Order: sequence, then structure tokens, then C-alpha cells
Amino acid sequence: MLGICRGRRKFLAASLTVLFVPAITWIYLFAGSFEDGKPVSLSPLESQPHSPRYTASSQRERESLEVRVREVEEENRVLRRQLSLAQGRAPAHRRGNRSRTYSMEEGTGDSESLRAGIVAGNSSECGQQPAVEKCETIHVAIVCAGYNASRDVVTLVKSVLFHRRNPLHFHLIADAIAKQILATLFQTWMVPAVRIDFYDADELKSEVSWIPNKHYSGIYGLMKLVLTKTLPSNLERVIVLDTDITFATDIAELWAVFHKFKGQQVLGLVENQSDWYLGNLWKNHRPWPALGRGYNTGVILLLLDKLRKMKWEQMWRLTAERELMSMLSTSLADQDIFNAVIKQNPFLVYQLPCFWNVQLSDHTRSEQCYRDVSDLKVIHWNSPKKLRVKNKHVEFFRNLYLTFLEYDGNLLRRELFGCPSEADVNSENLQKQLSELDEDDLCYEFRRERFTVHRTHLYFLHYEYEPASDSTDVTLVAQLSMDRLQMLEAICKHWEGPISLALYLSDAEAQQFLRYAQGSEVLMSRHNVGYHIVYKEGQFYPVNLLRNVAMKHISTPYMFLSDIDFLPMYGLYEYLRKSVIQLDLANTKKALIVPAFETLRYRLSFPKSKAELLSMLDMGTLFTFRYHVWTKGHAPTNFAKWRTATTPYRVEWEADFEPYVVVRKDCPEYDRRFVGFGWNKVAHIMELDAQEYEFTVLPNAYMIHMPHAPSFDITKFRSNKQYRICLKTLKEEFQQDMSRHYGFAALKYLTAENNS
Repeated sequence: MLGICRGRRKFLAASLTVLFVPAITWIYLFAGSFEDGKPVSLSPLESQPHSPRYTASSQRERESLEVRVREVEEENRVLRRQLSLAQGRAPAHRRGNRSRTYSMEEGTGDSESLRAGIVAGNSSECGQQPAVEKCETIHVAIVCAGYNASRDVVTLVKSVLFHRRNPLHFHLIADAIAKQILATLFQTWMVPAVRIDFYDADELKSEVSWIPNKHYSGIYGLMKLVLTKTLPSNLERVIVLDTDITFATDIAELWAVFHKFKGQQVLGLVENQSDWYLGNLWKNHRPWPALGRGYNTGVILLLLDKLRKMKWEQMWRLTAERELMSMLSTSLADQDIFNAVIKQNPFLVYQLPCFWNVQLSDHTRSEQCYRDVSDLKVIHWNSPKKLRVKNKHVEFFRNLYLTFLEYDGNLLRRELFGCPSEADVNSENLQKQLSELDEDDLCYEFRRERFTVHRTHLYFLHYEYEPASDSTDVTLVAQLSMDRLQMLEAICKHWEGPISLALYLSDAEAQQFLRYAQGSEVLMSRHNVGYHIVYKEGQFYPVNLLRNVAMKHISTPYMFLSDIDFLPMYGLYEYLRKSVIQLDLANTKKALIVPAFETLRYRLSFPKSKAELLSMLDMGTLFTFRYHVWTKGHAPTNFAKWRTATTPYRVEWEADFEPYVVVRKDCPEYDRRFVGFGWNKVAHIMELDAQEYEFTVLPNAYMIHMPHAPSFDITKFRSNKQYRICLKTLKEEFQQDMSRHYGFAALKYLTAENNS
């Protein structure tokens, strides 16, 4: 809760009342005590019943006024008493602090019952709360490992960023997979006043691997125990969160609770809301020792400096060793060990109100943690069922979670006014590049897109693939948007090798894709497909950026640069691996061309051999790709020769040539200045030729383009004259850059363009 809270409003109201009510009352009474310029006595002893001015009416008025004065004076005494009490409760450092502060909820700080904790938490006075300075950095630690946890972290971070008004420093204890995903994500997210540090979770395994753990979190579920050793020695306090947490308030409110710790309190925890540690869930249920219901470790406040002085490492290790002698393993990972330590040392814990960790697992008492939506602070999906958990208000919680899940992360790139951000080289370079552009240029939006940083989430789904040991492996590379999603299953059926796909989606579309993929047996059976989400931003489809993202994240020595609308022939993967050896691609600069064809039929009996394809060509069921609208794009492939060829043959580059090729993974990237429709592949093939790649057509390979509705970008190209003018301008600038970079040899591209 930000700004002036209810208690302070009462404080102000009381002050104003004490000052103004008596004044107004006495002015009224004083004014009413004059008649004809002479004062009228209010004392009954001084009344003059025999005066000619005295009447029964004036007597009644005077008595009424006397009663009102006594009432006002009594009200003033009550208000003064309230004001005095409020002033006595206000801490000295709060008075006179002119900086902006946050008002926070009060915790119990002891082991009272769950309900007592809620009442104490919700009914506290604002004047009792310490302040969080406007630009104070809040430190958050999260243990994250694997592909699914990386997705969960993003939703958690979104909920924190949405409410936050302070700089944040995330300390991520991550394995190699999560680090690769999240490092790229935050680097491309570019959120101001957010710092990310990574700590190698794999290096910490030896610290906890000796503890048997039955919990689904595995070894990573024990790593919160070693945070005092892992995090920087100068870090004094940190909020530790599970990945399945959703914030419904500003995290600064939770950070302020540290000021409530007293004595030897070093752990801030919410009581466990299930009966797990009471040991009555089933017959012979024997949980680890805990204080009462125990505590849940989904949200922890750690006073690191005091924990280190208390020798926390030694404390939890000795406790774990002792308990494991009889318990044999943990059931709830680090939570069991934290509770065993607290059982022996209850003075360590500061009990947080339970709305700081509303635990949505089955059979919990979470519904007692809130009376209204406004009471919610932190939602914890700590059941393996996650969103399918049973709870009376689960629909509300699910909708809140889905809001952040599908929330546009680009909107969270907002500055914290008045708080200086750390210098970011990438951000500064971006601003410099953008400032050099002319905003009055009619092609400004095209040029700007080249420098746009798109938030990127690598390996959105589980990926597991080891390239073939013979160094011949090939990855199919493609890019797509939501309207081409239906091609994925077909491509997976045609290509059994690894695939790297860049998907251009909004946050909401990314979740639709996730549901689509998880509902597909074909896609879920494939673990060698890398799905990389590039989030939407701007008005153009960044086709070459997408290709570059997909190219960059392959694990094989070779790649087949395709498009999502094409189905490769059955067996092409194995054929290309053999061709790589036959044509010595490892030691030569070659681009192997896979001839492209197309059909205008949505339902096609796919040819299973070259002979069958030739027959369909002759019958008019198939055509050479774009022969009727863009002949120059594939004419150099020499389809007439291909019909009878039995061995690979070389072709020369020609203007506007844009074949689909197999190349080594170290080939040049696509030029990002080309967005949407037009020249995006042509420029890349031109650069391959400039770098002296040899174009070789494969005689027994083919791919077929499947029909689809025209893309939005080709529609803009056809209908918008300025679009075509800007594309022509960008093309000319690219050719000039080629001439400067490759010198005399690149002049042929200008000549060829003029002659075409």
C-alpha cells in the first residue's frame, strides 16, 4: 500500500478537527452573544429574567447553545486523546522524513495462530511501519533450473515488475540451461533499474547432493539452504522466492518487513497452511519435525549478515544429518530442513501474515488468509497440479496468473523517475544509433526496425538433442508467425532431424502456441525442435532477425535454410548428411541448393520420389517455385538440367537469385535492414556469392511450397507505393555497402541489377 495510509489520514483529520472545530464554535457562539452591539451573558447565574429583553424563546436558545458547547468540548477531548496516542506511536525517524515512503502491513512476529496473524497483519496502524526509501534497491533470489522453470520465472518477474516502484536486483541461481535462456531474455528485455546476476547451480550440487530428496524439485529444491555461502558476502538481506509465485502488490511492502525483525529473528516465513507437519494426512504419515504447522519456504526473508554470524551453514547441516538418521530422506526438500532447524531454535523466525504466501495446494487453509481481493499479496501455486488445484476462488487466482502470463512484457520497460539507472552499454549504443536517424525520412520506420531490440525467449519448450558423432548433422532452420502454426506437425513428419524455429509472437500468442504444442502428440514426441520466441514489437515482420535467431542457436555443424511454408521431401535429412560428406562441405565453401517446387492444391499426395515428382510436374499438379510471378528467383537452379541430372552440378549466381541452401553454421547472417516482404533472401545469397561460396544443385533433393493466404507484408508491398520506394532505397544502400566491403569484385552486383 503506497502513499498515506488510513491511519495517517485519521491523524490529519484529527489535527484539523482539533484546530478548527473549537474556533468555529466559539466564533459562532461569540457572534450569537451580541444583540444590538451588547454582549449577552450565557451563565444562568448572570441571567436577567426581569430584563425587558428577556423572553422564553431566548432562554431556550441559550440552553441549547450550552448543551452544544459541552458536546463540542467532549468531542475535542476525545480527538486530542487520539491525536496524542497517534503521535506517541509514530517512530522518531518517520517524523520529519520528507522523502517518499511506503506504508507496510504488520506481521505477528511470533508463533500465534494463523487467524491471529491475519488479524494482526490486516489491522495494523500505518504509523507503526518503517519506510522503504524511494530508490532503495530490493534484492530477490530465485533458484531456477531447466526449460519449464525458466518460463515460470518470467511470469513471476512480470508480476513483480508490474507493481514495483524500486530498483530491483535479481540473484538467479541457475543451471546452464536456465542461464542461457534468462540471460538472453533479460539482455533483450532491457528493463530500466533492473540488475541480474547469475550463480552456477551446478557448482552448488556438491553442497546438497548428500541429502536424499523425494520432492519433484530434485536437487535444486535444496539450494536455498546454501544462499548464505552463494550470495555476495556484502549482501545483508534478500527475499527468496519459488518460481511458482505471483505477486499482487508492490514487493517493497514485503521488503519493509525486514525492519520488524527483533533480537535474533533472521528468517521471515509464513505458517504452512496444510496439515502436512501435523502428521494426520494419512495413516503412518511421519513428517519431519516442525513447530506446530511448520512454515512454508516459498517466500523467505533472509537476514544474511546475521545468519552468517550465527554459523547458519553449520546449524542446518548438523540438523539435517541428525534427522536423516531416522527420516532417511526429505519429502519437501529445503522446507523440511528449515522447519527442523526452527523446531530447535524458534527464536530465529519472524512469522509473516499468511497473505504473504497464500498457498494454493489441495487441503490448505489458504481461504483464511484473505477476506477480500485487496488483502492478497502473494499467491503460491505450490501444488503439482498448479492451475488445476482445488480452491473456492481458484478461478480468480487463475485469471490473475493468466493476466501476467499473457501481459505484454514490453510495457514493463518503464523508467523509475527520480532513480538513476546503472549505465548500460547496449542501451547507450542503441540510443546513439537511433539518434543518428532522421525522423523526417520517409523510410525512418524501416531504418529504425534494424536497431529494434526484440525481447527473445530461447528454448520455450524442452529441448534435448546431441548431434551425431560423425559431424554430418544438419538442422532445418525456419521462422514463422501465428498464422503458419499449422505447418509444424507436417514439417516434423517430413524431417526427422533437429529443427530450429524462431516464432514471432505476442505474449498472449506465445501462450496459445504453448497450449497448441502441449496438445499435439507429434510435437510433444519431438525433443530435437528448438522453439525460440521473438516477441512482437513495431509494425514490420523482422524476417531476417528471426532467421538469425534460429541460425544462432543450432548445435549441428550444418544447417538447411528453409521457410516454414515448405515441406521437405521424405528422407531429405539423411540425404543431406550423405551429401555433406560427398561434397566435402567441411573443408570447402559450398552452398548446396535444394530445388524448390510448389502446388496450388491444399490437399496434395506428396511425391515419394523424384520420378513421381517429375510426373506431377508434367501433369500440372506441381510447378517450379514462383515460375509465374518471380521467375528470376529460382531460374538459375536450371530445372531443365535437374530433371535428368544424377550428380550434383554447379550453377552461377544471377541477379535476384534466392534458392534454399545447406551451408556450414559459420555462414554470414541475414541483413536486418530488410523486413517484411522483399529482398530478404536475395541479399543473403548475394553475400554468400561475394564471399566466394560455390552454389551446387543437389540432383535428388526437392522441397514443395504449400499454398496459403497472402501474408500481411506482401499485401502492404503490393498496395503501398511508399513501401516499394523504401525497399528500393534499402536495396541500393545494401549494394553500396557491398561495394565498400568487397571492393571491385562487388561491382558485378550493381551491373547485374541495372541489366535486370
